[in-house]
Parts: sequence; structure tokens; C-alpha cells
Amino acid sequence: MLSGLALVAVGATGNIVQAATAKSFFAGTASDNNFVYRKTNFAKIDKRWHRQIVKYFSSEPVGTVVVDTRHHFLYLIMENKTAIRYGVGVGKEGFKWYGRATIDRRALWPQWVPPPEMLKRRPDLPPMIAGGAPDNPLGPRALYLYRDGADIGYRLHGTLEPWSIGTDASSGCIRMFPEDIIDLYQRCPIGTAVEVLPHIADQAPASTTVE
Repeated sequence: MLSGLALVAVGATGNIVQAATAKSFFAGTASDNNFVYRKTNFAKIDKRWHRQIVKYFSSEPVGTVVVDTRHHFLYLIMENKTAIRYGVGVGKEGFKWYGRATIDRRALWPQWVPPPEMLKRRPDLPPMIAGGAPDNPLGPRALYLYRDGADIGYRLHGTLEPWSIGTDASSGCIRMFPEDIIDLYQRCPIGTAVEVLPHIADQAPASTTVE
């Protein structure tokens, strides 16, 4: 009996520690379009995942979004052989996808509707979570990916789990810090080209380098 109570106590303590650790990834709140979200505590985030300008040599046009899934970076190609590099979370093993698409829909504080395949795996999920709800996994913005006019089911969106950036954590979508998806959203109009690669160097010309 005592050992059983001890296990319960250890389990409860573990949950408290996990909650405290998760809380440390946030630093206050911010208001955006009449909704409130928790700001990322970037002091807790490895600097490699911070948004930054980097050298980027590519044959892709300026304005193209390129995702390197192996290294968990998203690049927005800019002028003068540079890019804005964002840290991202990508699909878990078995959920990864690669290829080209375009951003044909953009949404501020989007509602989240789990796809049928996810509901089969997780019947406990609600059929819909309203935009701006504190448990909405898309966060403040979503950029919807299409191919040949059809929604391919993947998005670039925010996350409620900043610790998941830099990992394989999603069901195929590309996760970003809330601050970063807000930044990317304003830079990517409808029609923006997106290319998702296993690893940039796998398909890059011999002269291409990324720093």
C-alpha cells in the first residue's frame, strides 16, 4: 500500500516538474488581432532556432520558401544571396512529405479541424477547435499548401509547444514559433512557392552552399 502511494506521489511530482519545465518556455503574453497568445521565451531556446538572416545561394526565385526537414530549417529566399532562416518542427517518422506546393490560402487565427486520418488515430480529439482558442494547435496564423489547385492537407503554422521546434514532432505540417509564423505570414502572399526537401544538399546544384 505504501509503495503504491509512493508511486502515485512520484508520478504527481513528475507531472509538476514537466508542467514547470513547459511553463519556462513562455514569457508573458501578447495581443494580436483581439486574441492573446503566450510569447516564446527565446532565452530558453537554442540560438540556432532563432530567426536570422543568413547567406543563401540558390537558383530558386526570391520569395520562395524552402524547408530543409533534416536540419529543421525553413528559408525564405531574399535578395542579394540571403535568406531569412527560421527554426521549425517537422513531421515525425512516417508522416514526412516532400515536394513542391504553393500557398493558396492564408488565415489569421484559423480554426483547426483534425483530418479524418488523425481522428481515427485520436478519437478523443474534438471535431473542431475555434480560432484563437488557447488549445488551438495552429496558433496565430496558418499558410495552407496546395498543388494543382487542390489542398494537400499540410500547413505552415504556429505551435503551442515551442520546445518541439528543431524536432520531428508533427503529423506532417511545419511548425513555427508564434512570433515566426506571424513574421512569415506577412512576407508570403497568395501564390508563394514552397519546396519541402529531405535535405537541401541532396538536391542542390554543386555550386549551391548554405551557411
